[in-house]
Amino acid sequence: MVKILPAEEGFLSFPEVELATLENAKVVIQQIPYEHTSSYLQGSDKGPGAMVSASHFVEFYDEEIDREAYKNFGIATVAPLDFNDKVDADAIALIAQQTKELLSHNKFIVSLGAEHTVTFGFAQAFQEKYPNISILQIDAHSDLRLAYQGNPYSHASVMARVHDLNIPLVQVGIRAQCKEEAQLIKDSDNIHTWYAHDLWDNDAWIDDCIDKLSEVVYVTIDADGFDPSVAPAVGTAEPGGLTWIQGCKLLRRIAERKKVVGFDIVEIAPRENDILTEFTMAKLCYKFLGYLDLNNRI
Repeated sequence: MVKILPAEEGFLSFPEVELATLENAKVVIQQIPYEHTSSYLQGSDKGPGAMVSASHFVEFYDEEIDREAYKNFGIATVAPLDFNDKVDADAIALIAQQTKELLSHNKFIVSLGAEHTVTFGFAQAFQEKYPNISILQIDAHSDLRLAYQGNPYSHASVMARVHDLNIPLVQVGIRAQCKEEAQLIKDSDNIHTWYAHDLWDNDAWIDDCIDKLSEVVYVTIDADGFDPSVAPAVGTAEPGGLTWIQGCKLLRRIAERKKVVGFDIVEIAPRENDILTEFTMAKLCYKFLGYLDLNNRI
């Protein structure tokens, strides 16, 4: 059984303690601090806790949607998952197990992860409940290497593992990949990629990429999918990427058009005396929940 944090320690730290219980909350946030294969900067295991702490300074009221959205659904926050030295396949199995447990309670699950590898566990659990699911991936990297540094469970291979599950994948913001990844995208009917250089300032791409998704969608957000001016403290930064406004427009539009059943935010590597990235991603998390609430998706 998962351990639920008190309201004051949980996401947003709102005063209505009854809205932070597993029984009453429609939304559950799980913290998955798994870091084993980070290939550049370390520290993503601190990302989930940093996002929860930063969320205590996010305003309850969102002026864009004119509501204090959390009051409509409540949020229960799960204590960080303890991996007990489990790595690779064993770690993925543990992640999938907890996610399945939470899904059995019919909750809307938001996962705050460390390295992107964790999304493979989420994908397994969600596909079991929603066989016709597709995934929207916001990311700087394709993460489609068959293995990286000899490990098929590397953060650089997570979407290759998702592709192995035969889950349709739409990628947005990609601007770093190897030649083999580019070839896999060309060869696969299940992968549709919108590169960062294709987005520019127009919005036409938003509906185009959403059209490629099934009716039921899971969203995985790697913080490095955004421009480093928006999210600088990440494990593997790349110049370019989505602006804050582009990201919000995409998430609002998918909340309008599709049945989003869950999402994750991963790959924040907090830096000392710099709270921009964890605060921005905490705000994005709450804003996405607000968009979903606005469209009766929670």
